[in-house]
Amino acid sequence: MKTIGFIGAGKMASAIIAGLDKSNVRVLISGRDLRKTQEQADKLGVFASHSHSELVEQSDLIVMAVKPQILPNVMEEISPHFTKDKTLISIAAGVDLEELSDMSKTYDFPIIRVMPNINAQIQKSTTAIVRNEYVSSEIYQLTQDIFSSIGTVHEIAEKDFPAFTAIAGSSPAYIYMFVDALSRAGVLHGIPKEQATKIVAETVSASAQMILESGEGPWTLVDKVSSPGGTTVAGVVSLEQNRFVATVIDAITATVEKENTLN
Repeated sequence: MKTIGFIGAGKMASAIIAGLDKSNVRVLISGRDLRKTQEQADKLGVFASHSHSELVEQSDLIVMAVKPQILPNVMEEISPHFTKDKTLISIAAGVDLEELSDMSKTYDFPIIRVMPNINAQIQKSTTAIVRNEYVSSEIYQLTQDIFSSIGTVHEIAEKDFPAFTAIAGSSPAYIYMFVDALSRAGVLHGIPKEQATKIVAETVSASAQMILESGEGPWTLVDKVSSPGGTTVAGVVSLEQNRFVATVIDAITATVEKENTLN
């Protein structure tokens, strides 16, 4: 039985732990406040470690679930306890494999970089994964299985992580804005806000599922909704006149450029 240790027990770590099949793995967590960590461990049905260093010593896989700005300090604390039979898994945005390797201070250390998104909280994350050359096939598969328990997993080249962060990590915020804009338009035309938001969210969710299940491209589906001379095409033309597609692309480009400045 492998032991998986989570350094940091915030929302993302808790979501991952909640989705895990704990029948064949042992799970530890550690945090800054031992009392709060123990309370969170009891809530999640896992074990609490007294310190980050203790967790590393007892774990086969160490999941770094701390914010990028405090990651270097935590890595400084725990790196003396790394051995080559352990594997580091980082979910910190903007920190690449080379940087993680430098922080580990351990030559040939197995490291996996993972990028889940906020939908992990409802077990529907879209997650990117990449490994360095020292990670065994067994551990890599186990890591993919772990993150498949909270959604879907996509193996991508590390050079594409900034783009992935933009279209999957940051984009939920933009989608929430889109849903809110449609909801406010509903309010403008007489539908109560709470009801309008529910209607829009259901429609956005089902429309996304339609793309996944139909096998048809988005613009093919746009054409299917747009009758000649109809209401939908009038709205589509208005969106195009107001640079809807270009504006979305600009937002993604800004996100990618920001991600690249963090590396």
